Amino acid sequence: MTDSRETPVRVGLFGLFGSGNVGNDGSLEAALGYLRAEHPEAVVDALCGGPEDVERRYGIPATRLNWYSGEYRTASRAGAIAAKGLGKLVDAVRTAVWVRRHDVVIVPGTGVLEATLPLRPWGFPYSLFLLCATGRLFGTRVALVGVGAATIGRRATRVLTRRSARLAAYRSFRDDMSRDAMRTMGVDTSRDEVYEDLAFALPTPATSAPPASPGTVCVGVMDFHGSNDDRARADEIHRRYLDGTTRFVKALVAEGRPVRLITGDELDLPVADGIVDAVDSPLVTVAETASLADLMKETAAADTVVATRYHNLVCALKVGTPTLALSYSAKSDALMARMGLAPYCHPAREVDAEHLLEQFRELEKRSAELRPALAERREAAVRRLERQFTVLTAALFPSTGNADAPVRQETS
Repeated sequence: MTDSRETPVRVGLFGLFGSGNVGNDGSLEAALGYLRAEHPEAVVDALCGGPEDVERRYGIPATRLNWYSGEYRTASRAGAIAAKGLGKLVDAVRTAVWVRRHDVVIVPGTGVLEATLPLRPWGFPYSLFLLCATGRLFGTRVALVGVGAATIGRRATRVLTRRSARLAAYRSFRDDMSRDAMRTMGVDTSRDEVYEDLAFALPTPATSAPPASPGTVCVGVMDFHGSNDDRARADEIHRRYLDGTTRFVKALVAEGRPVRLITGDELDLPVADGIVDAVDSPLVTVAETASLADLMKETAAADTVVATRYHNLVCALKVGTPTLALSYSAKSDALMARMGLAPYCHPAREVDAEHLLEQFRELEKRSAELRPALAERREAAVRRLERQFTVLTAALFPSTGNADAPVRQETS
């Protein structure tokens, strides 16, 4: 093989980065940190949802994932429907051209193999299938690294997701549940390993802001409407979630507790604003959280965290703050169990403010014993990710790793 110093490896990063979700962006940041530390010679760019934001924040060239700018808006008019249909054909060509320029494409973290939130098959699942299929066609190694997965009920989404996973040259998962889900869906996962969510590899930021008021509780809110299978009940689920969460915040305020609302996506901001209006107290404020680093700072400054979004939970657990999950999927339950907090999960679909308060008070009673235990589990997670990056180097960069690493292609 030609020396990589003479012919730099061309690495693409693929995902919904730059689209307003800080968890997705945190996964990109973790992958870039790995590449810059271990493979500084690599030429890196991205195919993503928000290329302008990615270029500005991370300093790498980026290309828009979809030709049609309204891809993720509901199309009701004939013109919009036609544009979406044409976009699928154009995207097949655009993706193939982009993939062919690379030696390796990494899909870092996030729930790319799940449908725990509303998802159309011809949206991101189709984009991921195009990536993996053209990677196989052109010999570009596509790696799904530390991804989340879940068993998918809807046939079209399930078929696209299963084929994508089978076509990838490398797979690893962020929890056992994800690997089991892929096996249930007919993917051979016997050589796939489980590590940790990539966000645990990010540095823990130094707290530069003034400490929060004593007794502050971070409450992570979400524009939650149920899963992909809950579309018929989406409004009802959202009302129950919002009402229960608001009642919980009101109860904290009645006890004189400062509440700091945190989000994880631009879509969550109206939910936070709605709670502020409903509670109407100076004790309730909304944090500006444009990155996982911001979330880590906020959660580190709090006494306790109660949060819904998966990466809100990851950030709180990474900084060692006792955390209670308003769980909307099994991935949150799995994360809490791995961190020793399995009893502190509460269903986001049925938020019972009184029961949530009981769990919250029990969590706070155990705060002193939980903090050192969380620190130990965090360090173990970081060590597992170090192993993940060593294996990834061997699998995707054989000139600097072990050429016998488990890169495998399945028949589809």
